[in-house]
Amino acid sequence: MMNDLLLALQSVATIENFLIMAAGIWGGVIVGAIPGMTGTMAVTLALPFTFYMAPVPSILLLVALYKGSTYGGSVSAILIKTPGTASAACTALDGYPLAQKGKAGKALNMALYSSCIGDFISNISLIFLAAPLALLALRVGPPEYCMLMIFALTTVAGVSGNSLLLGVVSACLGLLLATVGEDIYGSFRFAFTDDMQAGLSVAPVLIGLFALPELIKLIVFRNPQVNDAMQVGFDKVSRSEFMGSLKSIIRGSGIGVVLGAIPGIGPSAAAFFSYGEAQRTSKNSANFGKGELEGIAASESANNGCCGATMIPLLALGVPGDVITGVMLGAFLIQGLTPGPLLFQTNLNEVYMLFIGMLVSSVLLFGAGKMTMRMFTHIARIPVTLLTPAVLVLCIFGIYSISNSMFDVVVLLVMGVVGFGMYLLAIPAAPFLIAFILGPMIEDNLRRALAISRGDASIFFSSPICWIFAGLILFVVGITLRREIAKSKERKAQTS
Repeated sequence: MMNDLLLALQSVATIENFLIMAAGIWGGVIVGAIPGMTGTMAVTLALPFTFYMAPVPSILLLVALYKGSTYGGSVSAILIKTPGTASAACTALDGYPLAQKGKAGKALNMALYSSCIGDFISNISLIFLAAPLALLALRVGPPEYCMLMIFALTTVAGVSGNSLLLGVVSACLGLLLATVGEDIYGSFRFAFTDDMQAGLSVAPVLIGLFALPELIKLIVFRNPQVNDAMQVGFDKVSRSEFMGSLKSIIRGSGIGVVLGAIPGIGPSAAAFFSYGEAQRTSKNSANFGKGELEGIAASESANNGCCGATMIPLLALGVPGDVITGVMLGAFLIQGLTPGPLLFQTNLNEVYMLFIGMLVSSVLLFGAGKMTMRMFTHIARIPVTLLTPAVLVLCIFGIYSISNSMFDVVVLLVMGVVGFGMYLLAIPAAPFLIAFILGPMIEDNLRRALAISRGDASIFFSSPICWIFAGLILFVVGITLRREIAKSKERKAQTS
């Protein structure tokens, strides 16, 4: 085994492979930072260029693009509240308020540290835990999926702001909008046009809900200082701040690894799950959503913790963990590699090369993040009167480029108006987005579970995993209600 590792290390340690991985990381960071330009698009566009490359360098290029784009989404989320990727939406909740306080450098540094640690832990988990986690993933069926997603939905309570009722209203609107389109039985709901039959894409809803309301506010509420550039600040993350967030980083990485290993969940759900858990256990829970570094740490460690973990079911079982690894499955097959249990017998050297390359790419991600950080922070120095139309053009171009659909652009603009209306009514946007992302997962697995049991609801309590999540749901709901009752009594005491 040691000889195999040394041979793999020797094969990876070439200038060509390092340049390929560095180019992938840099390209991924840039693509991820552009609103609407997702990691899936980056990997898909790069796929044809890998046809004439050797197997391992081609896979390492795609993996590097995946990792870079996942981190890159946090850059625009922090600087202009326009998440480059859906998984970075959670980062915007605390990153943008920090940028407004002149601490964008601190927020970007924390995002980078958390991303690299989450990515490294994910890679280590892939190397040592691929088989056990893949077996665990096989035990998670529709009932377990459904209970897990309902538990993730309880994070709504943590991001509802001062009013839990308005947070629940926002989440219900998100769940309602998630039903647009075709269901698993072929029925159409709210399909008023042909374009609506396919449902609403996450990207236009996400960017319309978070980015456009900020632009509308700048236009409607003209500020005397509207021409001023945002103060960036290059504050480093202090040792005490990093250590205070380390627990959330480790926990977020673990959440990313476990959820990433379960096919179909992805980094967005992991980020919100981790954020909710960090808020519940943090001493600074009241500061979440107002500029809390721990919130950034929890979100970024979880979504990057999914990167390596999504490769676990792909390599061990031949089952893609998400859309991007689905594209990578095609790359494996094109290169003559068949993912699955036999891969570790027939192509062990290539597997070792892939593992070593992924660990190296974690180091390259840190270097690329540090080098591009100052370049990206120039965005915050652009006067708002120039930045506003530039961001609007980028949003429209990015959304249109995903599927060349004017319908998505219309959804983007409509959601911008909806988001601004929610702002005027003090309805929080984060619960809406959480429910919109998790809604289809909850519904699909709910209906599959009931189809399996022929309508018997007891299937949701048929396994230990279901019971664990049911207990956690009751526990979180109980704590939330208790906290709200305490707040209500406190307000009554203050008014009397």
